[in-house]
Amino acid sequence: MIQIRKFVLVILIAALILLGCIGGFFACMYMEDSGGMVRISRSDYDGLVDIARKYAKAESLKDYIGERFYQPVPEEDLTEGMYYGMFEALDDRYSAYMNSSEYEQLTISTTGDYSGVGITMSVTEDGRFVYAAALTEDAPAWDSGIMVGDIIWKVDGVEYSGSQLDICAANVRGEAGTQVVLTIVRGDQILDFTLTRARILSKTVSSRMLDGGIGYISISNFENPTYDDFMKALKEIEGQGARGLVIDLRDNGGGLVTSCIKVADELMDKGTVVYTEDRNGNRDYYTTEDGRTKLPYVILINGYTASASEIMAAGIQDNGEGLIVGSKSYGKGIIQEVKALADGSAVKLTIMQYFSPSGSVIHKVGITPDYVVDLTEDCYDEQGWLVDDRQLDKAVDLLKKMK
Repeated sequence: MIQIRKFVLVILIAALILLGCIGGFFACMYMEDSGGMVRISRSDYDGLVDIARKYAKAESLKDYIGERFYQPVPEEDLTEGMYYGMFEALDDRYSAYMNSSEYEQLTISTTGDYSGVGITMSVTEDGRFVYAAALTEDAPAWDSGIMVGDIIWKVDGVEYSGSQLDICAANVRGEAGTQVVLTIVRGDQILDFTLTRARILSKTVSSRMLDGGIGYISISNFENPTYDDFMKALKEIEGQGARGLVIDLRDNGGGLVTSCIKVADELMDKGTVVYTEDRNGNRDYYTTEDGRTKLPYVILINGYTASASEIMAAGIQDNGEGLIVGSKSYGKGIIQEVKALADGSAVKLTIMQYFSPSGSVIHKVGITPDYVVDLTEDCYDEQGWLVDDRQLDKAVDLLKKMK
């Protein structure tokens, strides 16, 4: 046991309270009042001093900025900046701190009903930029001429990097009827688009019949309504006597894994779609039951097929349930936990990695199709629209040859 003066202990404890580090400490601390001195164990004292020392530099820097910066800075901005910086230090573009407004926008984005411009955003492979991974048909971004693959460089004049994906998306969204200016980088062009936000009811599933009795279902993202919309489209195509089915996951940036697994359950008999593994080797398996569609099908993927859509493609490929056609997928095979904090803010942290049923790594590797068919520049017209869809043609050709 050691003795320290009461006022020193009070200072240490006050510092810990300010830093939010005091929880549970008193439960194991032994205190004895002795003439202005407080007696605590050596281990508790060392713990207090270590915590205070650890955060003393941050506190002194915050004080220095507050006293010397040429303009006043709200203390809460500096404190919040430390939270952002802590997650940026992880060098993981998928982990982030979110203030209450950003967290609210993230929650809204998964419902399929929000106000914005209709862009599903993702991060470029090198992690540097935010880009348009998918567009909602007939939404403001679609109508303006923004294209899949465009780099979203600025929002209302403010630059955003890949590590700020959630913040960028939150600032693109906003009240219907208000305007937002997006600065887009497309090749060597820099283009400004002034868009009027609108209520977006995302339609993640579209379908039609192709020539030769082949059904076609496109899934642009996995959101809450996706499974029900997929089932409606599948039943309509089966009811029309289709002989095969193309499921288009190109430009699908992912979304809700729960929705993805429900769709996979309609395409696979009993089996494992994917499993996750954390830092301690603990695994969780995502499985399906018997009762898949009787239609033979082909999955289309490309370099913008990511996350949940890659999971589904990997499970189907490893289980031999369907063929994969297109180009190698993006390669995002990690899972984030979103933890809401008491003040309304939240943190998003990468906690697990996905593996295909055979144990193959998905993250930074991607899914290689059974039939690699790349689209070249001559497949697009001058406006950038796809006019020669060789990947879809290959899928249809394979289905027509199946009995």
